[in-house]
Amino acid sequence: MVLIIFWGVSVGSFLNVCIFRLPLGRSIAWPPSSCLRCGKQLRAWDLVPVLSWLWLRGRCRYCGVKISFRYAAVELLTGLVFLGLWWLIGPTWQFVQAAVMASVLIVITFTDLDHRIIPNKVVLFGLVVGLPLVWLSGSPGLADALAGVLVGALPLFLLAVLTNGMGGGDVKLVGMLGLYLGWSKVLMMIFLASGMAAIIGIVLMLLGKVKRRQPIPFGPFIAVATMLVYLWGDLLLFWYNLFFARL
Repeated sequence: MVLIIFWGVSVGSFLNVCIFRLPLGRSIAWPPSSCLRCGKQLRAWDLVPVLSWLWLRGRCRYCGVKISFRYAAVELLTGLVFLGLWWLIGPTWQFVQAAVMASVLIVITFTDLDHRIIPNKVVLFGLVVGLPLVWLSGSPGLADALAGVLVGALPLFLLAVLTNGMGGGDVKLVGMLGLYLGWSKVLMMIFLASGMAAIIGIVLMLLGKVKRRQPIPFGPFIAVATMLVYLWGDLLLFWYNLFFARL
């Protein structure tokens, strides 16, 4: 379990690089990480996930500028997600599939919150890596996965064209996630994400945090709904059918 957490926080450190650099159009491989204020290149001991932030008390070793806790939070979140997936799924190819999907969703959540951007490179990575993982894990079946891409993207594409109320990034993201979920679960995910977004949007309007017709990032809702459906989709469908059967 310790190794899984270490693997997760290490991946989370790389995800931080993607979250910061991709929306700016910068390479995630070069140059090496450096302080945004003093420009000093960070050493390996400055980049130990979570622990370096704690040891340095959230400040740059060289100039003392405050470093956002979010860097450590993303690393810790990724570690906990990997641990949860390992515990729920176990040492299988499906765990690898779920870990890749979760990593993609973490990047997308924060880039959408920060910049209202869902990077095409992240979606393309999820699609290219997802294809062999569908075959290796056997989940979902290949035909179901390919149908999921079409069924996931088409309704949102039509909605975007008709209403101009949804970004193209959301459409491509949901299409890519259909590869991991299959056609029936991707529809469930769209329904769940839309419901959560509507509820949160109404609450934010009532609290005066957003104005009517002001768009809110949809990526985080897609991310949460995807993980819920991926892990517990069959159970959610059972309770859904049970509830409506009594109406």
